[in-house]
Formats: sequence, C-alpha cells, structure tokens
Amino acid sequence: MVPIVTPDEMAAIDAAAPEPVDVLVQRAGAAVAWAARRMLGGTYGRTVHVIAGKGNNGADGRVAAARLSDWGASARVVEAASCPATLPAADLVIDAAYGTGFHGRWDPPDVGGSPVLAVDIPSGVDGRTGEAAPGVLAAERTVTFAALKPGLLFDAGRELAGEVEVADIGLETGSAHAHLVEHDDVAEWWHPRERSSHKWSAAVRVVAGSPGMTGAAHLSAAAAGRAGAGMVVLSSPAIDPPAPAEVVRRRLPGFDWAGEVLDGLDRFQALVVGPGLGREEHTVESVRSLLEAADIPVVLDGDGLFAASWNPDGTARLLRRRRAATVLTPHDGEYASLTGDRPGPDRLVAARRLAADTRCVVLLKGPTTVVADPNGDALVVVTGDSRLATAGTGDVLSGVLAALVAAGTPPFHAAAAAAWIHGEAARLGPEVGFVASDLLDALPPVLVGLGRAGG
Repeated sequence: MVPIVTPDEMAAIDAAAPEPVDVLVQRAGAAVAWAARRMLGGTYGRTVHVIAGKGNNGADGRVAAARLSDWGASARVVEAASCPATLPAADLVIDAAYGTGFHGRWDPPDVGGSPVLAVDIPSGVDGRTGEAAPGVLAAERTVTFAALKPGLLFDAGRELAGEVEVADIGLETGSAHAHLVEHDDVAEWWHPRERSSHKWSAAVRVVAGSPGMTGAAHLSAAAAGRAGAGMVVLSSPAIDPPAPAEVVRRRLPGFDWAGEVLDGLDRFQALVVGPGLGREEHTVESVRSLLEAADIPVVLDGDGLFAASWNPDGTARLLRRRRAATVLTPHDGEYASLTGDRPGPDRLVAARRLAADTRCVVLLKGPTTVVADPNGDALVVVTGDSRLATAGTGDVLSGVLAALVAAGTPPFHAAAAAAWIHGEAARLGPEVGFVASDLLDALPPVLVGLGRAGG
C-alpha cells in the first residue's frame, strides 16, 4: 500500500528526518529533474520554464533547473511572486511555486499549450482536500515526495495532478495511518474458495427489496454469488423478489420479521441488510431489532442505514451495542442522515469520525472511496469512475463486500477490497450505456486476475 499523509503529517515527517533540509531538497530536485527528462524524451536543446516560489517547493524547482541545465536543456527560473501573465512557449513548464501548505490565492501564468510537471502538488490545490483555486495549472504529471497527499486523490486535485509519481527521498513514512489500495493489496486480502469448501463455508444472507424496489435485492444477491459466496439466501418482506436461479428465496412476513431472519442465521458468515428494503416504520423497527440481535458481521446499506439513523436511542448507541462487526456503506446523503451533516471537503476526517462514533467500519462512497476503521486507520480506493454513478451499483457493492467477509477477509480489508473490485469491474464495462447489472458479469474476470496474482 502507498502511504497517504496530510500536510501537517508530512511536516512532522520532514522535521523528524535525520538529514538536513538541504540534503532532502537535493534529492527532491533530482527526482523532479528525472521526471522532467522522461517527459521531454531527452534534454539537449529543450526549453524548460521553472516557476519557483520562496519555500521548499521553489528550492526543489531550482535544483531541478540546475540539473536540467547540466544535461543540456535551456532551463529558466521564473519567480512565482513576479511571474508574468504569459510565459513564452516551452517544451515543459515545472510548477514549483507553492506546495501542500499554501494558503491564499495565486494567479498562475498562461502557459499556452506547454505540458506541466507539478512539484509535490499543483500550486493552489488544497493538500488536505483537493479543493482548488480558480486557474490552477493542470499538470500532465505530478512528482510528490515520500507519500501521497490527500489533495492528489480527492476533488479537483485528482484531475489537476495528472499522473502521480511518488519519489522516495529517504523519509520514514511508517507513521502514516492512511494508505492507497493497489492490486497486490487486494490480491493478498482476497480468499479464493479452497478445494475442500462446501456451499455453507461462505454463506451470505441478504435482507433486501420491497414492492417497486426488487431490483436492488436481485443485484445484491447476484453480486454475492458472483463474488464467491457458496450459498446466498434472499428474503424480502411480504414479496418474492426476482433473483438468479442459484439464489434461494425465503419470503418474510410484512411485519415483525426480524425473528425469522435470526432463525438459522448462525449458518451464515455475513448478512446484508437494506438495499431497496423500504422505509416504513414497521420495516425500520424490524431492521433495528435484527441489528441488535444478529451475531454475525452485517453490511448495512441503503434503507438499512436509514433505519439506523432513525433509531430513537441514537445511531451510535444502536450500532455500538452490536456484538459482531458492522460495515456502513453511506453515500453523502446517507452520511448526513446518520450524522446530521454531509461529509464536507475533508473526507478522510469525515469517514474516521463516523467510524469512531459508531465503532463500525465505514465505507464512504464517492469518486474516491474512503474506508475507515474505529481506530483511525483509513484505506483509499480510486479505481471507480463515472460509470458507477448510476442506480444499483451500490447494491452490487454490498453483495461483493458481504461475500468477501463471508470468505474470511476482515471487514476493514474486505470493504476496501470490495470497493477496489467494484471499480475495476466497472472499467471492464461499456463506456456509454453502462448499467449496474453490467458489473455482475465483469466480477469474475477481476477475481480471476486477483487469483493469478496471489498464486
């Protein structure tokens, strides 16, 4: 996993380094120079403008300019404070004006069509949140040092940073409590079915669906099966929802159905509650009763989150009473229902706060997904794209997550792995006309790729 640190955490890491600042600046500047050389395809005769501020970022840029000049490039340093409104055409512009600690506003020059290489973070992007001031120079590539910064992964910063390269300059990042999830991490966490497995060794119970919302139940149950559950049993209050032929359906009464779900629940390793379940008062009461009594891990999604948020004793108190693990999967609106406020720009803080308050694993959905555990550790997933911004994809995610938990992956890692797999599956789908059910057929190829890596 790649470490992620906030600007304040990075400052502490810098301060703890045994090497003097000048040594670190030389290493950082060299890393920038090599990245520039790769972008240029060579240096002899190339023209480079380096926009340099007064801080360490500017110092990094000046070192890079000196290196590039030694390699035969025409590297001109332009002071950020007195930068002209327009720069002449160049083969490359290096944005070393301001780093992750910048506050205020800076008006960058017009660089025409020159490609931009950003140092640490595009100047004007908030290092904590990714929020960006108007006119930030969009980089083709960003070289950041020692660890990723949240601003490179969230909001506008993710797009403005372009391709991000993490350069090792000898700093110790073991104190990081957030990490970016990559393919090899998921391959390590995912447990393919063993030869001796039987259908009950990774069984998932799904309580979902209501009149007019049967598709949510179908998608969640089907995804659990596709993601490796040996047995999937689906129940909806008062109706028989449509489901794949492999899914066992058990009708529940319209009212007071928690007891029927609990009967035999010990045969299952994970329980999904909520997709399309409805928000009637009697449904909310049954969900709360089920949460209080269920002794297996629960993935709480959709209307299950609504039920938890409308608990008269308070959301946190209800969820803290649970004896087994719980994973909450809110989007921004559901987060607001649970807490009273939307997440805000600092999504790492938001996910961690909800996890600590409820003692649950929290999967905060978004263009960049954050998974947080009650101890403050966080995992970040960036595999998803706009194809997931369509109805039903969250229902698929809940089923995948439950299947991973049922197979024995700890809930914190299961949530991050499910989000990663979900995003990778979307990338295999059509760029136009993508719908949630397209994810179902794409899940097995993604899992096959994980199995090969793990083997």
